[in-house]
Amino acid sequence: MKPQWMLIACASLARGFLRQQVRRPAPIAASLCDDAAAYAEAGKPFPSTTHDGLAVATFGGGCFWGLQLAFDREPGVVDSVVGYTHGHAERPTYADVCDETTGHTEAVLVKYSPEIVSFARLAAVLFDVVGDPTTLNRVGRDRGTNYRTGMYCHSDAQLRDAEEAFDVEDRSWQSSGRKVVTEVKRAAVFWPAEAVHQRYLENGGRFGRPQSAARGCTDEIRCYG
Repeated sequence: MKPQWMLIACASLARGFLRQQVRRPAPIAASLCDDAAAYAEAGKPFPSTTHDGLAVATFGGGCFWGLQLAFDREPGVVDSVVGYTHGHAERPTYADVCDETTGHTEAVLVKYSPEIVSFARLAAVLFDVVGDPTTLNRVGRDRGTNYRTGMYCHSDAQLRDAEEAFDVEDRSWQSSGRKVVTEVKRAAVFWPAEAVHQRYLENGGRFGRPQSAARGCTDEIRCYG
C-alpha cells in the first residue's frame, strides 16, 4: 500500500491538472474562414487584427472571384476569404445575394502583414481590378447592388487610409467630370461564401483552367475562369 503522503500528493496534483484543464482557453480556429464564420455567427465584425497579430481589411470590387485572386498575388497578403458584407440577413447564400434580396455586396476579407504591404497598396489593387469606380452597382459586365464597390474599415487608422485612397482615386477622375462612387464605411458582419467560391479561379473556374495565385504573378485575370 502506498504511504498516505503519496496518496495526498497525487490527489493534489490531479486537482491542479483539472483546474488547468478548466482554465485552458478555447482553441483558436484553424483558418481565416473559420474565424470569419465564428465572428459572423456572433453578430460581430471581424476585429482589426487576427489572433497572430496580422491586419485584416475588407474590400468590395464586383465579382469576388477575380478580386480574391488579385489580392492573393500581392506580396504581404497572407490569406483571404470571399464572402458577403453590409447586408441585413443572416447566413446569406450566393443565390440570395445575386438576387439582391439581402442587401449584401460581394467582398474579400484580406489578412495581410502591414510591414510588407500597406493599406494604400491594397486599395490600389482594388481600384485596378474595378477599372472604373465611377459606375454605381456595376463592375465590367456585372450589374447589381451586390457588385457595388467599397472599402470597409476595421480601425480608425484604416478608415483614414481608405479616405485618403478614395481622394487620390477621385482626383484622378476629375478631368472626366465623374465622381468615384466606391463606399468607404466601417466594417460590418462578414459572412464567408460557400466553399465552391473560395479561390474559385485558382481552382479552375467555370472552364477548369486554373489561374496562378503565385506572389507577384502578373498574368491577366480571366474573370470567369
